[in-house]
Amino acid sequence: MSGPRRHRRPPLRRRLAVTASAAVAGVALAVCAGAYAVTAYTLHRQFDLQLTQAATLAVQQYRQERPGVQAGECRYLAAPACAQLVPASAADDPREGYLLPVTDAVRRVAGRQRAPFYSTASVAGHPVRVLTTPAGAGAAIQVALRSDGVRRAERQVAGLLAVIGGAGVPVAALLGYWVSRSGLAPVARLTSTAERITATRDAGHRIELPAAAGRGREDEITRLAVSFNTMLDALEESLAAQRRLVADASHELRTPLTALRANAEILLRSQQLTPRQRERATGALSRQLREVTTLVNDLIDLARDEEPRQALEPVRPVALLEHTVAAARDHWPQVAFVLDGDPSAASALAAAVPNRLTRLFSNLLDNAAKFSPPGGRVEVRALRPAGGGRLEITVRDHGPGIDTADLPHVFDRFYRARTARALPGSGLGLAMARQIAHTHHAELTAHQAPGGGALFRVVLPVEAPPAG
Repeated sequence: MSGPRRHRRPPLRRRLAVTASAAVAGVALAVCAGAYAVTAYTLHRQFDLQLTQAATLAVQQYRQERPGVQAGECRYLAAPACAQLVPASAADDPREGYLLPVTDAVRRVAGRQRAPFYSTASVAGHPVRVLTTPAGAGAAIQVALRSDGVRRAERQVAGLLAVIGGAGVPVAALLGYWVSRSGLAPVARLTSTAERITATRDAGHRIELPAAAGRGREDEITRLAVSFNTMLDALEESLAAQRRLVADASHELRTPLTALRANAEILLRSQQLTPRQRERATGALSRQLREVTTLVNDLIDLARDEEPRQALEPVRPVALLEHTVAAARDHWPQVAFVLDGDPSAASALAAAVPNRLTRLFSNLLDNAAKFSPPGGRVEVRALRPAGGGRLEITVRDHGPGIDTADLPHVFDRFYRARTARALPGSGLGLAMARQIAHTHHAELTAHQAPGGGALFRVVLPVEAPPAG
């Protein structure tokens, strides 16, 4: 048994077209209804004014006459108004009957007990409009005019407005379709581009923008398209960086893996080797395994494009720096490391992950030692500029320095200058240092040192130590 059928919502373009059409049609019908109401009110108002003028003349002409019908020709459309005088008491009525109906309300107007009023009646089968108003002492005059002309005009206006309103509905439908088509055209292009990217896995597609885009006249849809193109730029850049990372990693791993394979094959024939040869092959294999392990770990950290989330804790960066310099002296005995710092820098506290900040300092020191000649000096300084909110750490070597063309790229992954291609390393140390600095809200920059060599500067936000 099949499950219940899910209701499919109509497309946005159709819903927008229906909504716009209904809105335009509703406005058109409302305008027609308002126009009919105003026209009908104006016709009746003018007719009542005409009837009032006729009543004023009739009062002046017939107020001294006896009760009864004074003029009864209003059965004809072009005839003047009918008029009759009605006394307040029925005992004073004439023997002849009245042309217009006489009610208690008419008697009360004659007795000054009610204000004048309008009413409708029929004379010889024709509709008339009647005005009842006082006329002298103890009498009221009723004046009537045929009103079928007004009714005919009302029907004509209603028919004309009905035709206009009926024609406005299909026009509203066309306008709604045009609004939905033109208004959602950028959304349709955006959807098409997204579907094309999904199908082809190519983030190089972009949404075409209007010629006026970028001049301060963008609408919401255009801004959405601009934002989508910006997102595609970031996506394309990220994918390109991912491809470069994979390609560079493959290139960097090829050499150590080849060496590992060669040494492993040599050790497979260990019975043919002398103890000295086995020892050398084992040592080389161990070193290459460490290099590959370090390289893979660096690649994993850099591929995240962010630091692992670890708890920050207050640390003294200068204390970590001293520990790192001591370790570098053991690792690079042919290089002299000189550490200099002021007391205010030594007492500064920073919120950091200790092992990651140590990794940052270690990478900078290893880079400086690698480019230093045997017997060279690496100068490390820790200063706290005026203001106390920053700690500045510099690492300077006296090696060949950084070429002007290489300076913008020293922190790129796997980038190695021409002078460094013969040296050990994978080109990831400075990239890792920059990533660690970024996640600690620090600034890491590279410069050409005065007199030769390279100078790396780390500016780390710090706070004053707690009092007491």
